[in-house]
Amino acid sequence: MAAASTPSRSVFARALLRSATSRPVATCPMQMRRGLRAAAASQACSARSFSGSVSMVSSSRSLNNTRPQAQALARQPRRHPSAAARRTIFIQTEPTPNGDALKFLPNHRVLPEGFAAPFVEYLSPRATISLPHPSPLAAKLMNIDGVTSVFYGADFITVTKAGDANWAHIRPEVFALITEAVTAGEAIVTVKEAGPAGSEGAAAEEAVDSLAYNEDDDEVVGMIKELLETRIRPAIQEDGGDIEFRGFDEEGFVNLKLRGACRTCDSSTVTLKNGIEGMLMHYIEEVKGVRQILDEEEQISMQEFAKFEEKLKQSKGVAQSA
Repeated sequence: MAAASTPSRSVFARALLRSATSRPVATCPMQMRRGLRAAAASQACSARSFSGSVSMVSSSRSLNNTRPQAQALARQPRRHPSAAARRTIFIQTEPTPNGDALKFLPNHRVLPEGFAAPFVEYLSPRATISLPHPSPLAAKLMNIDGVTSVFYGADFITVTKAGDANWAHIRPEVFALITEAVTAGEAIVTVKEAGPAGSEGAAAEEAVDSLAYNEDDDEVVGMIKELLETRIRPAIQEDGGDIEFRGFDEEGFVNLKLRGACRTCDSSTVTLKNGIEGMLMHYIEEVKGVRQILDEEEQISMQEFAKFEEKLKQSKGVAQSA
């Protein structure tokens, strides 16, 4: 305002001088008031024009200052929304009693909603592409050198390696494959119906829960299933495995099969005898014991291992005698 006062006074003085020289001197008070009003109006008009020019200059300067900032923002690359989502994926690992098995928790559901069975286990690369539950992720995991089996629980993945393999080489690859599958949103387990009779996959078994209620079960079998479901299964799932009920025979023995990390664990026999057998015999008097059911391949591998141990003992005995 101080800068605008000096031009305003000069304009006012010029207006008075021009009116005095070009027109007759006003002697009437009315004429003098009209002249003063005209001079004041011209003064206000000039002040507005001056302030308007100042504001235009300041606005043009601010516009010039903001243009480089806008250009710099426009040059920055836009980040894809999925980039932030990828960083939020957190995969947790938990050790198991089996040193050759590791449990991975991807903070993401593994088995699809409404899946009948509580687990899926892949023991060979062929099983990962066979009906009724092929899994692209399991196929990739089985291709890692040293991985022998992949087990899916409801919200965890258990990977079992060979005894001579090293987790330092296997774990990073497992992390990368699980992260890639979860980030891409691909189905970890694909549910496909078995083909017609005579076609490949016609003999594939449907996914069922062996501990599920069956109206044909007698009272003792119903109690055994309920105890296994409520007391035994949660503890085994914490260790990266599961349990499968294979029947109750006439001798009073409960036939069970361990899955996942517990399948190849050295302490599986201790788990069956001290844990499961003791609890079943304590609550159900009809139970006389527990037996572990092995598949044909597992029986062959155990026989070969027993032969290998016998040869080692014999070689040690010969070496000591010599």
